[in-house]
Amino acid sequence: MKVLITGVTGFVGSHLAEYILNLNEGHDIYGLCRWRSPKDNLEKIYNKISLLDADLCDLSALIRHFKAVKPDVIFHLAAQSYVLTSFNSPIHTLWTNVIGTTNLLEAVRILEIDPIIHICSSSEVYGQVTEADVPIKETCPFRPASPYAVSKVGEDMVALQYWLSYGMKTIRTRMFTHTGPRRGDVFAMSFFAKQVASGELGLTSSIIRVGNLKSVRTFCDVRDAVRAYWIMVQKGKHGDVYNIGGNRTMTIGESLDILLSFSKTKFEIKIDPALMRPSDVTLQIPCTDKFKKETGWEPEISIEKTFLFRELPALSYSYIIKL
Repeated sequence: MKVLITGVTGFVGSHLAEYILNLNEGHDIYGLCRWRSPKDNLEKIYNKISLLDADLCDLSALIRHFKAVKPDVIFHLAAQSYVLTSFNSPIHTLWTNVIGTTNLLEAVRILEIDPIIHICSSSEVYGQVTEADVPIKETCPFRPASPYAVSKVGEDMVALQYWLSYGMKTIRTRMFTHTGPRRGDVFAMSFFAKQVASGELGLTSSIIRVGNLKSVRTFCDVRDAVRAYWIMVQKGKHGDVYNIGGNRTMTIGESLDILLSFSKTKFEIKIDPALMRPSDVTLQIPCTDKFKKETGWEPEISIEKTFLFRELPALSYSYIIKL
């Protein structure tokens, strides 16, 4: 089977490529990435996959690569994925996520190939829900609270439209909070872990800068997430949408407390206004019954194991930058 992953150099994409390779089922992995994308996350598998140089906003490049590869499965993970950045760069966020996704689907349509296409939407499409909406089902109305969330609504609906209009085998996922090794330090838990590790090593002060610690999230490990994605393309229904998420719910502050419990250093917590979103989503608890019933998937990795995972033996946590 030929598997093409957009955003393969990223956090989730690199884990997905590793997972598929570790199945030892003989799948050919192709990764779509921009020429300037760092390849650090592919260090273990760089010579085991084929990288394709292209930008999602370049339709001609997508057509050229898809024509050459003719993938059986496409995992579309590439995106501008940072919520806070989307407030500063809304046009770039919308262009990359909505137009980029449309370009990908158009390339498939124009070439008349017939892959299964996973479109990675986001739980952010649900926005600020009420307590009556919890746990959040796939039928919950959209209330996007950021330009990023708006872009994911567009991406989600474009994928549905290509299924309805052209019968293309799109499957959408709305993944809730997920973290793990290689998560960029612009995201909460990796940002916290970087500060903890840097403080332990004496590289920075013992102050942890934070945003809103009262937001409620349900956590999933990235390795459970990519396993879910792989199962989904085998068992999921074309044209459908699935919530995917972990089974450990807590506030951001409580998750920080777990992280700090592994450290012998005492830290001061300081709220940084620059880390607060102009509009926030403070309650995200998923209902994943539909996905679990249809696929049999269950999350397996605890948040404690996620936080203690080490890729760099000399350092305290796997999330921090390479020194």
